[in-house]
Amino acid sequence: MDKAITAAVQGLLGEVGYAGLTVDAVAERAGIGKASIYRRYATKHEMAFAAIIHGTSLEVPPDTGSLLGDLTALARVIVGHLSNPAAATALMGLLGEIAADPTLAERFTTTFVAPERAGNAELLERAVRRGELERLPDIDLFHAMFGGTVLSWLFISHHDPHDLPERLARFACTALRSTAHPPPRPN
Repeated sequence: MDKAITAAVQGLLGEVGYAGLTVDAVAERAGIGKASIYRRYATKHEMAFAAIIHGTSLEVPPDTGSLLGDLTALARVIVGHLSNPAAATALMGLLGEIAADPTLAERFTTTFVAPERAGNAELLERAVRRGELERLPDIDLFHAMFGGTVLSWLFISHHDPHDLPERLARFACTALRSTAHPPPRPN
C-alpha cells in the first residue's frame, strides 16, 4: 500500500503539481480509501514528504570504516532523496507551507527532522569512537549545514549534483577535523 501511495503522489505531482495534490486524488489513484492514507500520515504534507523525500523511518548510512566514507554515503543518500523529479516539483512549496504553520512545523520536525538528526548523531559518534574526531560536534549545526548545503546546491543555485556527495563529504570532513583542534590564537 505504501508503494501505491508513493506512486500516486509522484504521478500526481507530475500532472497537477504540489498545489493541486490532494489526499482524495491520491486515494483514488492508489485505489485505496482516504482512511488508509490518514492511518499512515496525519496530513497531506507528511504524505507528500514521505513519498518524495523519505519516510518516517530512516536508516543510518552503513559504517564504511572512516568519517570521510560515512559522510560520502550520507551525502549520496541526501542528494538521491532531494534530486528526484518529484522532490524538485514539490519540495519548495511543501517547505513554504511548513514554515508558515507552527503546528505543522513542529510535527514535521518530530516526524522527519528528528530521525535525520539521530542518524547524523550516530554517524558522528562512530567517528568519535574510531578516534577520528576528538569530540562530538554540534549535531543541530551539522544537520543544518550538511542538508542545507544540498538544498542550496539543488534548489537555489541549480547546480548539477553529480559530484556533490564527494565534494561535500571532503569539505565537511576537513571542517569537522579542523574544529577538533582550534588553531592557536595569535599574540
